[in-house]
Amino acid sequence: MDTPWLSEDEDRAWRAFRRLLTALPARIGRDLAADSGLSPADYEVLSTLSEKPDRRWALKDLAAKMQWSRSRLSHHATRMQGRGLIEKDPDPEDARGCILRLTDEGFGVLEEAAPHHVVSVRSRFLDHVSAEELDVLRRLSDRIADLPD
Repeated sequence: MDTPWLSEDEDRAWRAFRRLLTALPARIGRDLAADSGLSPADYEVLSTLSEKPDRRWALKDLAAKMQWSRSRLSHHATRMQGRGLIEKDPDPEDARGCILRLTDEGFGVLEEAAPHHVVSVRSRFLDHVSAEELDVLRRLSDRIADLPD
């Protein structure tokens, strides 16, 4: 196989990006846990459900958004349900599935966590990029994230 090795510039950019993919989520995740006791996955579930009609969404669709297996999200949702943050209702369109519903308690936890999370995102990320860089980053991120699997 003829491997198309990375150039020096490509290698430096790739390694810096990998470092960012490790460091930034870890730092924001630590802030989130310290400020609210939520994990990044908890926050993703709560914030996504808060934006949906009736604060409900099929587990299979949320699992696809998070790029998790249905089983993994189901186990996580069960733990969140035990904490009173969400409920799992039967899915009328999928006998094997369920609908996740944000509880009032879960919404309250999200409302308390969100301001702290925004401060963390700003201080750890947004405050360090210009408006032009942010636009380039958004366009690059959308382009790469939207590539087919």
